[in-house]
Amino acid sequence: MIIALKQGISRAEAEALVASLEKQGVAVDFSEGAAQIVLGLVGDTTAINDEALRANHLVENVIRVQEPYKRANRKFHPADTILEMPGADGKKVSIGGASFAVIAGPCSVESREQITSVARSVKKAGAAFLRGGAFKPRTSPYSFQGMGCQGLDLMLEARKETGLPIVTELMEISQLELFEEVDVIQVGARNMQNFALLKELGRSRKPILLKRGLASTLTELLMAAEYIMAGGNEKIVLCERGIRGFDNFARNTLDLALIPALKRKSHLPVIVDPSHATGLAWMVPAMSKAAIAAGADGLIVEVHNDPEHALCDGEQSITPEVFASLMESLHKYAALEGKSI
Repeated sequence: MIIALKQGISRAEAEALVASLEKQGVAVDFSEGAAQIVLGLVGDTTAINDEALRANHLVENVIRVQEPYKRANRKFHPADTILEMPGADGKKVSIGGASFAVIAGPCSVESREQITSVARSVKKAGAAFLRGGAFKPRTSPYSFQGMGCQGLDLMLEARKETGLPIVTELMEISQLELFEEVDVIQVGARNMQNFALLKELGRSRKPILLKRGLASTLTELLMAAEYIMAGGNEKIVLCERGIRGFDNFARNTLDLALIPALKRKSHLPVIVDPSHATGLAWMVPAMSKAAIAAGADGLIVEVHNDPEHALCDGEQSITPEVFASLMESLHKYAALEGKSI
């Protein structure tokens, strides 16, 4: 249930109403915008009297929310969520709002030379974040599984040198303590419905990049975000990374229609992964531009200094030179959508 209060209501008046609602057995999320306060009720609201609320002199409107996700719902939180954190060179970086955030780096960390070289090049081209996998979930048990803790250390070294915040994937709860210094924790597509992991991340206060599952619906993605938010962590970025389709010309099918749908249903920022979505480096620039037109808040792109010899996903990784050229184009496309990189 959503309760929109009248404009001009003081915070003290709103808090008094919150206290009376909590006595009726519901949790209340307090969202204070520039001109209006919105209260979101979570729990069993069947006993809440709609008519009595509408008659309250503080209340402008009462809305029953039918969707199973509450905290991730735009009705619950009308204003866009914008995540801010320290970036390179003393500047703040944002995901959401008027910013178009670009996260770039290799699929997996392979060596100190590789990750620092890529980090320098993507920073120079204008990326706001550095991505790189230390722990890699692979379909084959014989494929490269990542460098593990050593890979994390190398990511931190690259951050120290370039100042770029780092994004890397967490695979299981037992690894969480190793991610204390990581800026953004990525939950991969295969873990999107690992509910025990999502609950644990809800107790964290680190930003979470949540990737859509291989065959998950919009509602399932938002319910996964709801698991994290129910624990108190609202710093979530949703990521469309392609879903399984019938055709096999590309690795997956990039579902760009999901972007405006998510933006309509949820207040959370949405980014696109054109690398995993297509699996083909030559398709990444076109899909990156299309993502901006669809309303995305950013990209996560795989960049490798030597894709032909990459230990993981070389076929979908673009070179630093291609990335630099792509970034020049993206500035123009982002400006058309009222966003800046």
